Amino acid sequence: MAFATCHPGTGHPPGYEGHVAYAGPMGYPVGKVAALSGVTVRTLHHYDEIGLLSPSRRTGAGYRSYSEDDLDRLQRILFYRELGLGLDAIAKIVDDPQLDALEHLRRQRALLTERIGELTRMAESVDRVIQAKEVGAALTPEERFEVFGEFSEPEGYAEEVVRRWGDTPQWRAAAVPLSKEEWIEAEKVRQDWVRRLLDVVDSGASADSVPAMDLAEEHRLMMAAFMGDCAHPVHRGIADLYAAEPVQLGFLVREPDQRPGLGEYIRDAVHANADRAAK
Repeated sequence: MAFATCHPGTGHPPGYEGHVAYAGPMGYPVGKVAALSGVTVRTLHHYDEIGLLSPSRRTGAGYRSYSEDDLDRLQRILFYRELGLGLDAIAKIVDDPQLDALEHLRRQRALLTERIGELTRMAESVDRVIQAKEVGAALTPEERFEVFGEFSEPEGYAEEVVRRWGDTPQWRAAAVPLSKEEWIEAEKVRQDWVRRLLDVVDSGASADSVPAMDLAEEHRLMMAAFMGDCAHPVHRGIADLYAAEPVQLGFLVREPDQRPGLGEYIRDAVHANADRAAK
């Protein structure tokens, strides 16, 4: 916005006072207003046509001539446009008879504060995506293959994680990059847990059996070490994802090791373990 900032004590845009003599008694011609405001002559003509900003005067030759009050109105219009408001909404605001100059400033400040909050939230979201990608980039492609083999997260998964859980303290704790050695150790723990889980499943033990619940508790503690906190209600929610979303189950149990209904089995074991802990 070209002249959103006013000179102290005047309410006029920078450079405005220096052109008063040029404006003369008939005011500012459209070309000068365009140069001062940074909008095109075509835009000013459009504002005139729709009644958003019609010049107060016309010259003897019929040309548009803008007064100081017209420039003040244009300044408000451009401010609201900068905030993303449509022209219809802007017209309602600037034509509101209950808003004087001071109230306009207060409304502008409120809208700016709201916009600052929105931009801050957007910046924080971008920071979380960057952080998530940095976690994934902590290993070279060769190291990732050494640790995880052929397994890799789906394209765009980092952004999806941030969208769903980026505001949670658990995600912020889990987003700390691990070294290659730490990933190797974590992968060994996961593989050992999966091997013992499949032994229990293949034995025919129910999901609420002691061995299944004990494995569920182990998993909760594994997640707590990774996330910083994994209380039983949080653990229930994670386990629900294993049953509902194959991609989530794939992070815990790789596809070649999966059994039909395995996500539901893990979910039921986790819920049974949480119920056991609540007794």
